Amino acid sequence: RIDSGFLQRLVRVFFGCLAAVACGMLYAVYLSTYHDRKFWFSTKQELEREITFQEGSGLYYYYYKHMLAAPSFERGFYELTIDNKTVSGQTINAVERLSLYPELIASFVYRVTGSQDFVEPVYFYVGAVFGLQAVYVTALFVCSWVMSGTWVAGMLAVAWYVINRSDTTKVDHALPLRDNWALPYFSCQVAALTGFLSNNISSATEMFCYLTMSATTFTFLLVWEHSHYILFIQGLCLFLLDSFDLVPPRKVKTVYLSSLFLAYLFQFQNATLLSSPLLSLLIGSVLARYFQVELCFPFICVSDFVTNFLLCQESLQTPGQDFFLRLTQASVLPFYLLVLSVCLLSTLQTIYRRLSGQPMKTDHRLEDGQIGEQPEVIYHVFHTLFFGGLALLFEGMKYLWTPYVCMFTAFGVCCPGLWMTVFKWVKLKSIHPVVLSLILSTAVPTIIGFSLWREYCPRVLAELSDLPEFYDPDTVELISWIRSQAPVAAVFAGSPHLLATIKLCSGAAVTSLPLYSDVNLLKRTEDTYQVYAMRSAEDVYKLLTSQKTNYVIIEESICNELSFNKGCRIKDLLDISNGHVVYDKGEIYSFSKHGRFCHEIKMNYSPYTNYFTRVFWNRSYHVYKVNSVISFQY
Repeated sequence: RIDSGFLQRLVRVFFGCLAAVACGMLYAVYLSTYHDRKFWFSTKQELEREITFQEGSGLYYYYYKHMLAAPSFERGFYELTIDNKTVSGQTINAVERLSLYPELIASFVYRVTGSQDFVEPVYFYVGAVFGLQAVYVTALFVCSWVMSGTWVAGMLAVAWYVINRSDTTKVDHALPLRDNWALPYFSCQVAALTGFLSNNISSATEMFCYLTMSATTFTFLLVWEHSHYILFIQGLCLFLLDSFDLVPPRKVKTVYLSSLFLAYLFQFQNATLLSSPLLSLLIGSVLARYFQVELCFPFICVSDFVTNFLLCQESLQTPGQDFFLRLTQASVLPFYLLVLSVCLLSTLQTIYRRLSGQPMKTDHRLEDGQIGEQPEVIYHVFHTLFFGGLALLFEGMKYLWTPYVCMFTAFGVCCPGLWMTVFKWVKLKSIHPVVLSLILSTAVPTIIGFSLWREYCPRVLAELSDLPEFYDPDTVELISWIRSQAPVAAVFAGSPHLLATIKLCSGAAVTSLPLYSDVNLLKRTEDTYQVYAMRSAEDVYKLLTSQKTNYVIIEESICNELSFNKGCRIKDLLDISNGHVVYDKGEIYSFSKHGRFCHEIKMNYSPYTNYFTRVFWNRSYHVYKVNSVISFQY
């Protein structure tokens, strides 16, 4: 009988793992096909491929190319640590400043495996990102499976994740972004933590979960500069578990320490990690101080432009109603609210019993109907509440919350224990509650699955066929001109996202980078953006020459930006920062004795022609040479 039971568990685990891996691989294939169809990636030349890396993410791919072009991995790594060819007038440790470990690892694997003989570097890089996305959904599958006891929950979680892809991942349009590399490791860490917190696991399984959790936490800290803020929020969840004695204290205290120490060493003794709120939580420091000092991020204490510029970023805006409408149409939000309500109420009951002195149960039976007695469920209740609260405030946090909404909801509707908890509360007597809970835990996900298949499967497949071609001829023309006409040592000034593309495609030095955690680079960005302010030609010339600029690029999309939220346009932020605004009856008007620089310079008259000479233009860009010798023309 024991052998028979063990064999049944082994078969279930085998088919569950097979389903998890299959879901991950199918999702990676789907992403690869979608990406190729959207950007016509396989049919384009190298320059056009590189331009498809949007939101300034191409900068990371530039360093990957640099590592492959270096004579050896060691030489390439050394050059990145003393990089003086990227930001004009500065020598930076690019590995530390930009968290380039994904590019280092990818280039190292590409070299040692001899992949250059059968795959192009760009396909290897893109494939690595898609492979991590496969790991991401596989980890969500496993997490939902572990909590519910059935791998049907994992398949439902993956289905909801794919259907809500626009709200679960940014991999569609900006592959090299740090969070696309980091969040799969966080997903694995959460899955391992879920198993680690469970009561009914063997010591060997607990050790495996701990090692997996430590490795993925370390990697997560290594590849994303904002990871310790995410882990701080997770640490608060564990802190609550420990405070209410809902989990053995030893489990909480050993979660992060080794990973944090290793990440500190590998990130060149990064002081941010030592002063992070995560470490302060671990060593028991006063939380209020670190809430005030650390969570506000570095930009709170800098200039008005930098502060307002960051607060106007889309990721820090409040999510629109369409976000919640999409989740509702996919049926995930209504079921999520149901599952969360049941688990939260049961968790509160458990906390009350613990505060009353009653011990935690370690042996859970279905007929007990106490879903909130399970430590892993309690953790995920806290997890989804904390991240959900942030997602209600900040658009960017939805990419951390929505995947776990899909996972948590799938667990709930597939878990007999959740339905049994409800039946215990309503004191169901007409039908045996255990039987009914088993029926509902099978019937409800089956009905949801068929409805999703019928409605969304044709849509998902249609995405692979009805895709417009992505093409940016003006940017291609600009980069081609820079490659053929600009001196090799030229320094370019412009918007950070455009400069990242210029750096990737031409290798030219630039004045700033799209790195919003670096106050110094943000200040340089503010100086460059003065070309869109109401400043004199002399003022702008002095600012640009102080950054050793040879060419400045003015973008029509910024100069003539139209937006419903006028206060967040670049020129509005500059006018406020420069004091060029007048308030009249609740309205804001821009006023200065100088015209807007980006408009005036196009008129081609003095004094603008004294300082700048137009050398290239098309519909989107105007490139001006910063004159080294001022010519006074009247």
